[in-house]
Amino acid sequence: MSTATTTLLSEALDTFATLFDEAQAAGEPDRTAMTVATAALDGRPSARTVLLKAWDDRGFVFYTHLDGRKGRELQENPHAALLFHWPRVRKGVQVRIEGPVVIVADDEADAYFASRPRGSQLGAWASKQSEVLDTRETFEQRLADLEREFEGRDVPRPQRWSGLRVRPDRVEFWYGAEYRLHERWLYECDCAGDCRKRMLYP
Repeated sequence: MSTATTTLLSEALDTFATLFDEAQAAGEPDRTAMTVATAALDGRPSARTVLLKAWDDRGFVFYTHLDGRKGRELQENPHAALLFHWPRVRKGVQVRIEGPVVIVADDEADAYFASRPRGSQLGAWASKQSEVLDTRETFEQRLADLEREFEGRDVPRPQRWSGLRVRPDRVEFWYGAEYRLHERWLYECDCAGDCRKRMLYP
């Protein structure tokens, strides 16, 4: 990776860090909320909101059941698009991130899972994410059974519950402006790892 490429990636991450801090200062309800868009092998897209749990120069991480819909799609077609929207920052900011996806290492997933509230840990075991549920009572009974099973001991991470890291090869910063005259900056890396920064029309 060239020095210029490293510099551009660092610049994009620094810009994200600045905006992420501004989102907190501006009172955004949850600055970690992001839309994750995936696509099945037939090209059918789907999107949902998840929470960013970690980010660094390796990418942006969220956690999920690997056998749920998004988990399955990202294993079949390991590419995703993320969208942050912070309307209280400046005149409105969007950050768009696209790139390939990898499953995080087990030790990283274990460490994050151990930091979760116990109720969330039990919920990860109780949920068969995206599968049909006949009644709410069935889910609550599963949860009660697991509470008894793990009573008095730590809850381990379910084998098929882990983190997914989006490694950015496209990062766009969209800054809102009056009369829809927005400002857009795109950082884009090609398959050789060479990156460039360009301004886009609004």
